[in-house]
Amino acid sequence: MKNRTHDIYTILGASNHSISDRSQNDFYATPPSAVKRLIELETFSDKIWEPACGMGHIAKEFELIGKDVKKTDIDDYGYDGCISGVDFLNTNIKFDGDIITNPPYNISTEFVKHAIETVTDGHKVAMFLKIQFLETQKRYKEIFKTYPPKVIYVSVKRYGCKSDGDFSNGEPGSAVCYCWFVWEKGFTGDPVVKWFNY
Repeated sequence: MKNRTHDIYTILGASNHSISDRSQNDFYATPPSAVKRLIELETFSDKIWEPACGMGHIAKEFELIGKDVKKTDIDDYGYDGCISGVDFLNTNIKFDGDIITNPPYNISTEFVKHAIETVTDGHKVAMFLKIQFLETQKRYKEIFKTYPPKVIYVSVKRYGCKSDGDFSNGEPGSAVCYCWFVWEKGFTGDPVVKWFNY
Protein backbone atom coordinates (compact mmCIF):
# COMPACT_ATOMS: atom_id res chain seq x y z
CA MET A 1 0.00 0.00 0.00
CA LYS A 2 1.27 3.46 -0.89
CA ASN A 3 2.42 5.50 2.10
CA ARG A 4 0.02 8.44 2.01
CA THR A 5 1.44 9.98 5.18
CA HIS A 6 4.90 10.06 3.61
CA ASP A 7 3.47 11.63 0.45
CA ILE A 8 1.82 14.41 2.44
CA TYR A 9 4.92 15.23 4.45
CA THR A 10 7.16 15.05 1.38
CA ILE A 11 4.97 17.64 -0.34
CA LEU A 12 5.15 19.85 2.73
CA GLY A 13 8.94 19.47 2.89
CA ALA A 14 8.86 18.10 6.43
CA SER A 15 12.37 16.77 6.94
CA ASN A 16 11.47 14.53 9.86
CA HIS A 17 9.04 12.41 7.83
CA SER A 18 11.43 11.07 5.18
CA ILE A 19 11.62 7.35 4.43
CA SER A 20 15.22 7.61 3.30
CA ASP A 21 18.00 8.62 5.68
CA ARG A 22 18.83 12.29 5.85
CA SER A 23 22.21 13.50 4.64
CA GLN A 24 24.95 13.52 7.28
CA ASN A 25 24.46 16.53 9.58
CA ASP A 26 21.44 17.45 7.42
CA PHE A 27 23.70 18.77 4.64
CA TYR A 28 21.82 20.01 1.59
CA ALA A 29 23.70 22.42 -0.69
CA THR A 30 22.12 25.75 -1.60
CA PRO A 31 21.38 26.38 -5.28
CA PRO A 32 23.85 29.01 -6.55
CA SER A 33 21.06 30.97 -8.26
CA ALA A 34 19.33 31.45 -4.89
CA VAL A 35 22.52 33.02 -3.51
CA LYS A 36 22.89 35.29 -6.53
CA ARG A 37 19.32 36.48 -6.04
CA LEU A 38 19.98 37.28 -2.37
CA ILE A 39 22.96 39.40 -3.41
CA GLU A 40 20.66 41.33 -5.74
CA LEU A 41 17.99 41.76 -3.06
CA GLU A 42 20.09 42.82 -0.04
CA THR A 43 23.24 44.73 0.82
CA PHE A 44 25.69 43.15 3.22
CA SER A 45 28.79 44.00 5.21
CA ASP A 46 32.25 43.47 3.73
CA LYS A 47 32.79 40.76 6.37
CA ILE A 48 30.70 37.59 6.11
CA TRP A 49 30.69 34.42 8.21
CA GLU A 50 29.36 31.24 6.61
CA PRO A 51 29.15 28.84 9.61
CA ALA A 52 27.69 25.84 7.73
CA CYS A 53 29.96 26.24 4.72
CA GLY A 54 29.67 22.72 3.32
CA MET A 55 31.01 22.74 -0.23
CA GLY A 56 31.08 26.52 -0.42
CA HIS A 57 27.99 27.20 -2.51
CA ILE A 58 27.15 30.38 -0.55
CA ALA A 59 30.71 31.44 0.27
CA LYS A 60 31.84 31.30 -3.36
CA GLU A 61 29.18 33.72 -4.54
CA PHE A 62 30.07 36.28 -1.87
CA GLU A 63 33.79 35.93 -2.52
CA LEU A 64 33.11 36.60 -6.21
CA ILE A 65 31.77 40.06 -5.28
CA GLY A 66 34.77 40.82 -3.09
CA LYS A 67 33.50 39.96 0.37
CA ASP A 68 35.87 38.71 3.07
CA VAL A 69 34.24 35.38 3.96
CA LYS A 70 35.01 33.42 7.12
CA LYS A 71 34.21 29.78 6.29
CA THR A 72 33.60 27.14 8.96
CA ASP A 73 31.70 23.85 9.27
CA ILE A 74 31.36 21.04 11.79
CA ASP A 75 32.29 18.57 9.01
CA ASP A 76 34.88 18.50 6.25
CA TYR A 77 33.32 18.54 2.79
CA GLY A 78 36.61 19.20 1.01
CA TYR A 79 36.06 22.90 0.33
CA ASP A 80 39.37 24.76 0.23
CA GLY A 81 39.65 27.45 2.89
CA CYS A 82 36.83 26.11 5.05
CA ILE A 83 37.87 25.41 8.64
CA SER A 84 36.26 22.09 9.60
CA GLY A 85 35.53 20.82 13.11
CA VAL A 86 33.87 24.07 14.18
CA ASP A 87 30.52 23.55 15.90
CA PHE A 88 28.85 26.91 15.35
CA LEU A 89 26.42 26.41 18.23
CA ASN A 90 29.36 26.09 20.64
CA THR A 91 31.18 29.21 19.46
CA ASN A 92 31.31 32.10 21.90
CA ILE A 93 32.45 35.22 20.07
CA LYS A 94 31.02 38.49 18.84
CA PHE A 95 31.25 38.83 15.06
CA ASP A 96 31.47 42.33 13.61
CA GLY A 97 29.95 41.39 10.28
CA ASP A 98 27.02 39.50 8.75
CA ILE A 99 26.22 35.79 9.07
CA ILE A 100 24.75 34.10 5.99
CA THR A 101 24.02 30.39 5.69
CA ASN A 102 21.68 27.54 4.90
CA PRO A 103 21.55 25.91 8.34
CA PRO A 104 20.91 22.23 9.05
CA TYR A 105 17.12 22.24 9.20
CA ASN A 106 16.93 19.94 12.21
CA ILE A 107 18.73 22.56 14.31
CA SER A 108 17.74 25.66 12.35
CA THR A 109 16.00 27.33 15.31
CA GLU A 110 19.16 27.06 17.39
CA PHE A 111 21.28 28.25 14.45
CA VAL A 112 19.18 31.37 13.89
CA LYS A 113 19.06 32.31 17.56
CA HIS A 114 22.80 31.82 18.02
CA ALA A 115 23.62 33.79 14.87
CA ILE A 116 21.52 36.76 15.97
CA GLU A 117 23.16 36.72 19.39
CA THR A 118 26.62 36.47 17.76
CA VAL A 119 26.49 39.46 15.38
CA THR A 120 26.97 42.97 16.67
CA ASP A 121 24.31 45.71 16.48
CA GLY A 122 23.33 46.78 13.00
CA HIS A 123 24.65 43.66 11.32
CA LYS A 124 22.54 41.09 9.49
CA VAL A 125 21.74 37.42 9.64
CA ALA A 126 20.41 35.83 6.44
CA MET A 127 19.16 32.25 6.45
CA PHE A 128 17.87 30.10 3.59
CA LEU A 129 14.89 28.33 5.16
CA LYS A 130 11.62 26.65 4.30
CA ILE A 131 8.56 28.84 4.61
CA GLN A 132 7.36 26.50 7.38
CA PHE A 133 10.05 28.05 9.58
CA LEU A 134 7.43 30.70 10.35
CA GLU A 135 5.38 28.11 12.21
CA THR A 136 5.33 26.75 15.79
CA GLN A 137 4.94 28.31 19.21
CA LYS A 138 8.51 27.35 20.09
CA ARG A 139 10.00 29.44 17.29
CA TYR A 140 7.72 32.34 18.09
CA LYS A 141 8.80 32.32 21.73
CA GLU A 142 12.49 31.64 21.11
CA ILE A 143 13.04 33.82 18.05
CA PHE A 144 10.25 35.85 16.47
CA LYS A 145 8.89 37.48 19.65
CA THR A 146 12.30 38.88 20.59
CA TYR A 147 14.01 38.97 17.20
CA PRO A 148 11.54 39.70 14.39
CA PRO A 149 13.05 39.40 10.91
CA LYS A 150 13.40 42.69 9.06
CA VAL A 151 12.40 41.14 5.74
CA ILE A 152 11.36 37.74 4.42
CA TYR A 153 11.97 37.11 0.72
CA VAL A 154 9.64 34.38 -0.54
CA SER A 155 10.71 32.62 -3.72
CA VAL A 156 7.91 32.13 -6.22
CA LYS A 157 10.13 29.59 -7.98
CA ARG A 158 10.61 26.33 -6.08
CA TYR A 159 14.28 25.68 -5.36
CA GLY A 160 15.78 22.24 -4.84
CA CYS A 161 18.78 21.67 -2.58
CA LYS A 162 21.18 18.78 -3.22
CA SER A 163 22.79 16.37 -0.76
CA ASP A 164 25.73 15.75 -3.13
CA GLY A 165 26.25 19.44 -3.83
CA ASP A 166 26.46 18.84 -7.60
CA PHE A 167 24.56 21.40 -9.67
CA SER A 168 26.59 20.80 -12.85
CA ASN A 169 23.52 19.39 -14.60
CA GLY A 170 21.30 22.24 -13.49
CA GLU A 171 19.31 23.03 -10.41
CA PRO A 172 16.48 20.64 -9.54
CA GLY A 173 12.97 21.75 -8.74
CA SER A 174 11.13 20.60 -5.64
CA ALA A 175 7.82 20.82 -3.82
CA VAL A 176 9.36 23.03 -1.14
CA CYS A 177 8.95 26.80 -0.85
CA TYR A 178 12.20 28.38 0.30
CA CYS A 179 12.71 31.89 1.62
CA TRP A 180 15.58 34.12 2.58
CA PHE A 181 14.91 35.29 6.14
CA VAL A 182 16.89 38.43 6.95
CA TRP A 183 17.36 39.77 10.48
CA GLU A 184 19.13 43.00 11.41
CA LYS A 185 20.48 43.11 14.96
CA GLY A 186 18.56 45.74 16.90
CA PHE A 187 15.57 45.90 14.54
CA THR A 188 12.15 46.14 16.15
CA GLY A 189 8.85 46.23 14.34
CA ASP A 190 6.92 44.13 11.89
CA PRO A 191 8.67 42.13 9.17
CA VAL A 192 8.18 43.03 5.53
CA VAL A 193 7.35 40.17 3.16
CA LYS A 194 8.60 40.44 -0.42
CA TRP A 195 8.43 38.01 -3.32
CA PHE A 196 11.14 37.27 -5.86
CA ASN A 197 11.65 35.02 -8.88
CA TYR A 198 8.25 35.99 -10.29
